[in-house]
Amino acid sequence: MPRKIKIFDTTLRDGEQTPGVALTADKKTEIARALDELKVDIIEAGFPASSDGDFKSVKTIANLGLDATVCGLARALKPDIDKCIDADVHLVHTFISTSPQHLKYQMGKTEEEVYAMAVSAVDYVKDHGIDCLFSPMDATRSNVDYLKKVCIGVQGAGAKIINIPDTVGQMYPHAMYDLIKEMRKVITVDIDVHCHNDFGMAVANTLASVEAGANQVQVAVNGLGERAGNADLEQVVMALEILYGRKTRIKTENIYKTSKLVERMTGIRVMPNFPIVGDNAFAHESGIHTHGVLKKAETFEPTGLTPDMVGAKRKLVLGKHVGIHGVEAKLKELGIDVSKEQLKEITNKVKSLGDLGKRVVEDDLAAIADDLLGRDSKEKRFVELADLELNLKFGRKPVASVDILVNGKRKKATEEGVGPVDAALNAIRGAIGEKDIRLDEYHLDAITGGSNALADVTIRVSKGEKVTMARGVHEDVVMASVIAFLNGVNRLIK
Repeated sequence: MPRKIKIFDTTLRDGEQTPGVALTADKKTEIARALDELKVDIIEAGFPASSDGDFKSVKTIANLGLDATVCGLARALKPDIDKCIDADVHLVHTFISTSPQHLKYQMGKTEEEVYAMAVSAVDYVKDHGIDCLFSPMDATRSNVDYLKKVCIGVQGAGAKIINIPDTVGQMYPHAMYDLIKEMRKVITVDIDVHCHNDFGMAVANTLASVEAGANQVQVAVNGLGERAGNADLEQVVMALEILYGRKTRIKTENIYKTSKLVERMTGIRVMPNFPIVGDNAFAHESGIHTHGVLKKAETFEPTGLTPDMVGAKRKLVLGKHVGIHGVEAKLKELGIDVSKEQLKEITNKVKSLGDLGKRVVEDDLAAIADDLLGRDSKEKRFVELADLELNLKFGRKPVASVDILVNGKRKKATEEGVGPVDAALNAIRGAIGEKDIRLDEYHLDAITGGSNALADVTIRVSKGEKVTMARGVHEDVVMASVIAFLNGVNRLIK
């Protein structure tokens, strides 16, 4: 195996071919800068001949002065290659199909014609003084002898890198290993691999290729790409670094934030259980697991892989499987001290909510503890509702009148809103004189079925820099909302 592996990132090219993804030039530029900060070796910025927009974005990225090599894709056609050259790329990635299926059904050409086109394309790139990467598309379904012939030909024409793509993702690790081992017998330049994930084998096939002698891998952030996507950058890099002990240039502590940037820019969310960067990658709920992780992280996490290595954080999840040690650790994080008996009672409450299918977040835990410790008892609450009246008339904005006790003093206010909840909350703000309290998030669940279902409202409220979450449960949606808002207000101004 090579000691150092180069990382070729195709998020901006193959990744953008993910169904439903279309990146603007500004988004592509922002992602390119992040990839450069991540220290990938090569950024495939796009396919300049595909559209004017792609040409302009590739040219912009090529002239950003990045440390990474900027690459453009081109078919083995002079007009495509000219577009790459005009876009100022540092590396031209040219390709042509070599499999019997593609030659017959897609191209309608003979092996001899394709061979000549491949060699001519590489020669044309070289004549313009630009480095060339060549890909025999659908290589893994090609006749091996013919594949070797094409690779030897383009190598002789000056290709600096030869990519062996598993275009339809049908390989498995042992077969990929054998193919790269065989190709290494005739290829003396860098061997690159591009694996698709149609059978979920992309990462495994990429790693098997490295075992066989490939010294460059094509990957995409979050595994984006055509159909089921490409080999995932995060998994490939961390497996190379941790499992294989091979070096890359990747600044691994930037992995998580780069993943989140791409997630935000493309609108494609990674699954919670996605390795390395998924929300659950370093999350623990089981009492046994939590207890072990709190003592020694590697008891229930891979040896050598820690969340801080990729810029992520370990999470202790509160649910029905939580143990007393997990609850205790989370309470300490929140700065809440409880006795052993109180800890048991809080843990039992969390478990009972979990049994009801409820997700207990940190603010829920704080609220449970506050209730138990008496911190939110009525005599200590700064704001308390005495009365609420709603006036709803068809065709008019709802009006709410509230009677509020503010630090023991009675206050009243009447306000309108776009709906009854909005009117009620506006009236509360008016009564307490805190109109800068913002409702940032609002979520409503029905605990039971039917029109008389209990309403469970969870909100996020803020005042200046201070933010808190609160919850209210009532058979009336407006009252549940008011209870939640008052709970949040009391936390913000107590």
